[in-house]
Amino acid sequence: MSDDLPKRLVWIASSRRDMQTLPKSVRRSFGTALFAAQMGVAPPIAKVLKGFGGAGVLELIEDDRSGTYRAVYTVRFTTAVYVLHVFQKKSKQGIATPHQDIELIRSRLKFAEELHRKADHEDS
Repeated sequence: MSDDLPKRLVWIASSRRDMQTLPKSVRRSFGTALFAAQMGVAPPIAKVLKGFGGAGVLELIEDDRSGTYRAVYTVRFTTAVYVLHVFQKKSKQGIATPHQDIELIRSRLKFAEELHRKADHEDS
């Protein structure tokens, strides 16, 4: 794969539909950041999501007057960026990602790993 070509962007479960419901400015910001990730560049608004063993799972955070939004994706795989979860943070207690969202991200990450394994197997 050429360094000039972006990695595939794969939306897991409802993540693409959820992204389309966000305010336009947030969608634009997340879209730009995800494209940077596809090109192998760490977006400035990306932060490592704790609890996932290193820098393979990242979180984009964007504020809008209607609230705080997050998009979680993984760059663990060489050929694709998987968008795992897109949501509005509703909790007013601190900046921590709610447990329910962490569990959803964990299960979608496992699904992405399975998808990636199948895709790699089909390519070889």
